Amino acid sequence: MDITRALAVLDDAAKVLDEAVGALPPRRWLRPTPARGWNISHQIGHLAWSDAMALQALRQDPAFAQSVGRMETDGASGFVDRGARERAAVPVPQLLEEWRAGREALREALSRAAPKQRITWLGPPVLPRTMVAARTVETWAHSLDVFDALGEELPDPAALPTVARMGIRTREASFRARRIPLPERPVRVELELPGGEKMAFGPEGAPERVVGAAWGFAAVVTQRRNVADVELEVAGEGAARWMRIAQAFGGVPTNGPRPGERLAWHAH
Repeated sequence: MDITRALAVLDDAAKVLDEAVGALPPRRWLRPTPARGWNISHQIGHLAWSDAMALQALRQDPAFAQSVGRMETDGASGFVDRGARERAAVPVPQLLEEWRAGREALREALSRAAPKQRITWLGPPVLPRTMVAARTVETWAHSLDVFDALGEELPDPAALPTVARMGIRTREASFRARRIPLPERPVRVELELPGGEKMAFGPEGAPERVVGAAWGFAAVVTQRRNVADVELEVAGEGAARWMRIAQAFGGVPTNGPRPGERLAWHAH
């Protein structure tokens, strides 16, 4: 997928969330979401903050290096929480406008970036197309937090294949982050998109398998659903271990929800 198409997918994912939160009165932005201590304002604040960080990194802004230094002092989770809190403290109309303007600025910068440019980021350096994919994954995951808080179903935007592919790409990193050896046996992943299109990864005859709905796989690898709560069949100890720790985003290792936890949230 070229950068133009990748950016269109990111735009689609952001538009779904923008339309949902833009229609809410400011008081409803205070509604708690499944992320502990975060309401809808925190979710949008986090996306606005991380877009700004990505833009700083892309522009090689010295402010990015200063932010990384603060992260090393505060710890990754404290650093991220502070960024979300600071943005969430501004009035809702201002926050919404800042998020929209920030993601447009990032979009323009990414569209002009050299395809082979190595962008210094919070983990290893990344290519512009990889940064777009990472922003898509994060937008989709936080959208699911917001839609769960609203008790609504997240529409199936074009982002779903991107999220699924990132879940595959980060399999080894999920184990490495926890200092757990990567199981030697490969895993076959077979997924079905909402429209019936199929996605497949890994050796066709591999006995270790993850098979089922692409939506469920995306929700598991973004740690928004427990594997027990989605339409996935998992065969093999290595595959099962991966689904317990899968993490399609960088940073310190985190744990997904317990069985039934997010289903109860959604019903509530």
